[in-house]
Amino acid sequence: MIQPPPLLAAMTPTPEPALPRAFSHLAGANLAAQAAEQISLAAVPIVAVLTFNAGAREVGVLAAAQSLPFLLLALPFGLWADRASRRRLMVAAEAMRVLAMTLLAALVMVASGAALSMAALAMLGFIGAVGTVAFSVAAPAMVPALVPREALARANGRIELARSLAFAAGPALAGTVVAAAGGGSAFALAALLSALAVLLLRRLPVDGAAGGVKGGGRMSVPPLSTPGTPSLATPTTTAPPSRPSPLADLREGARFVWHDRLLRPVLLTAVVWNLAWMVLQAAYVPHAMQHLGLGARGVGLTLSLFGAGMVLGALAAPRIMARLPFGAAIALGPLVSVAAALVMAASLVWPVAALAGLSFFLFGAGPIVWTVSSTTLRQTLTPAPMLGRVGSIFLTANAGARPLGAALGAGVAALAGAQGVAACLVLAAAGFVVQAAVVMASAVRTLRSLPAQAAPRAVG
Repeated sequence: MIQPPPLLAAMTPTPEPALPRAFSHLAGANLAAQAAEQISLAAVPIVAVLTFNAGAREVGVLAAAQSLPFLLLALPFGLWADRASRRRLMVAAEAMRVLAMTLLAALVMVASGAALSMAALAMLGFIGAVGTVAFSVAAPAMVPALVPREALARANGRIELARSLAFAAGPALAGTVVAAAGGGSAFALAALLSALAVLLLRRLPVDGAAGGVKGGGRMSVPPLSTPGTPSLATPTTTAPPSRPSPLADLREGARFVWHDRLLRPVLLTAVVWNLAWMVLQAAYVPHAMQHLGLGARGVGLTLSLFGAGMVLGALAAPRIMARLPFGAAIALGPLVSVAAALVMAASLVWPVAALAGLSFFLFGAGPIVWTVSSTTLRQTLTPAPMLGRVGSIFLTANAGARPLGAALGAGVAALAGAQGVAACLVLAAAGFVVQAAVVMASAVRTLRSLPAQAAPRAVG
């Protein structure tokens, strides 16, 4: 067999090793669960507008209900993820979504929706979002136990690609199904996808406290006996060390995030982004259907362009992160979000559906690079036993800002009256400018590469 010249062999790229099978199950479950979420998120406001002639205020209330679980449950789920089984948490929460979507489908289908009410849409939308909270906390905390550190960015990109595909297909599919077969069919489809996620999650390795995974994690096991210490056969009366209280655990995680010069601006940027995003979301469906002249299918199509942008961004993220300084890659998402918000505001002057579609595409393409890079940064800086808590703190602050943003959008729409939609879109654009300013003024922007170890953790 002829061997290649040494120089040629050195220039030949080494293929990246395949990610573990267990991670593939997690990514597949994430795709199914995210698709179920996106279908339900798109179907709920469309059904509300078609059935109850809902406006920006009512849609804002529904959006607040669907995002409220992030504010209420992220911290408890984060403690669960660090103290017990992350797999069991995701399975239980996803099963609740199956039940909620099945009940919504039944209510819409009974007597052509006569049994449905805005209260039922809000309550069952709240229950369905519980599964998303569990995934958002437990899945990122589980990834470092399933893949080696050098593969974290690639694994996070794969997770975000699955989520992006769901964002791309979910809203368009929801709009098409609602237009062709009614809202009940859309909720039934969401229930089936969520049930598939449960089946895939049950194939993950059994894990325990602090994210240890049997057969695939990084937990170290102490030797059976060591010189100078009692063997297993030696009786001992030493009591096991007491575990800190849940409140102490949360305080430790919060201090770690707030006093880290890199994690704090990332947290603040994401909080403002989510506030502005939900103000925009409260206004978009009424704006699209009442001012841009779109029907259910058209609304779903424009929303799906957000997912299409996410797919493109997730595919491009590894190359972007390899070619740009790490801080510039993180800042790219906030800057593109400003451009996207200005494009959406332009649709107030030129009511063209293409502008709304372009805006959502940009909102997907830029921030997904932020998600991949900032998640990788957080996983690198955070000690493994704190991943669940730190992730839940980020989720509570970031996604927990969503009901506040939705409520703010509903309040602004109510105060502005006939100009409520325009007021929400302008306010959202201002919020996106603020979030870009936060990250651009921070130390994150100056990073040349991913830090090799945790930043200083003094918490005086």
